[in-house]
Amino acid sequence: MTYFPPAGRWDRIDPAAAGLNPARLADAVTFAENAETPWPRDLDKAEFLPSLTQDEPPPWNEILGPVAARGGPAGLFIRQGKIAAEWGDPARADMTFSIAKSYLSILAGLALGEGLIDDLDDTVASYVDGDWFSSDHNATITWRHLLTQTSEWQGTLFSKPDQVDHFRSLGDGGEDKKKGQKRELSAPGTYWEYNDVRVNALSLALLHVFRRPLPEVLRDSVMAPIGASDEWKWMGYRNSQVTIDGVEMTSVPGGTHWGGGMQISSLDHARFGHLIKQDGVWDGRRILPEGWVREVRTPCPINPVYGYLWWLNPDRTQYPSAPETSFFALGAGTNLIWIDQELDILAVFRWVDRASLDALLSGFMAAME
Repeated sequence: MTYFPPAGRWDRIDPAAAGLNPARLADAVTFAENAETPWPRDLDKAEFLPSLTQDEPPPWNEILGPVAARGGPAGLFIRQGKIAAEWGDPARADMTFSIAKSYLSILAGLALGEGLIDDLDDTVASYVDGDWFSSDHNATITWRHLLTQTSEWQGTLFSKPDQVDHFRSLGDGGEDKKKGQKRELSAPGTYWEYNDVRVNALSLALLHVFRRPLPEVLRDSVMAPIGASDEWKWMGYRNSQVTIDGVEMTSVPGGTHWGGGMQISSLDHARFGHLIKQDGVWDGRRILPEGWVREVRTPCPINPVYGYLWWLNPDRTQYPSAPETSFFALGAGTNLIWIDQELDILAVFRWVDRASLDALLSGFMAAME
């Protein structure tokens, strides 16, 4: 029977009893503790966010939301639902950057399951007040386009233009352009680009669908039912307030590119990951719509390593040391939730040197041999 940790407690399991090699597991943990990101720990005092605002000209690089000092390497490796290994301070609520995107994808599933969205191929414009999706170009964007980062949404949202992330990452990889260089937009659904402004447009659209702040929806519908702590928070920008039904609400971003975003502990990430690993069911209670976890793993036809704001591993192209069946929530820093339903893998890694990430995955895979 699958174990589900009650609120405030999480049972441990002896590595050998979990089918792990204790010595190799210890080696993997030691590697994780020493493979720390080169990012400074005092990010709250940094002039820029590495690899994010660092590469942007003013005023695009302006930080709009809270930024916190980060912790050190931390994480959890979970088998049979129980903690087989932990390191650092897994209870520390820390910035998590684009892992927030994967939480957004789950909120989209909730909206679909509750009938607030009729179909992922509906155009978003019919669900959203205001002019954000009213142009001829934006009016053809669907929910599926936003979830797969193929929307090509055009405009300025909370003072950030979509152009800021042009050429940030390309579906075909065939062009050599500088991030932020303006390009001609393609039809929605025909071009993949990792673009934080467009993900923030998805968050804004979901806010209009739920008509209440997304952190409240996440808390009431997901985090409280799975026993998460009260320490996590999801913050917006100083200029991301919108009015819905006469009430001012904050639209939250799908990351911490310009500050704000989620601050959450490894333990709470692990509860969320355990829910996903169990297909959206927690201790007999269905939290997420049936089939949604399978749906978010649908490869984008233009970029098969990407699903619905989750990273995939077809042909082991993303992470050669991880199985093809693995999928990931990934944030800058590097922060990672690693899930493999077939192999009973759930892991959370915080603040790993990006260049060492595949070797870290390899170490934990070796512990399962």
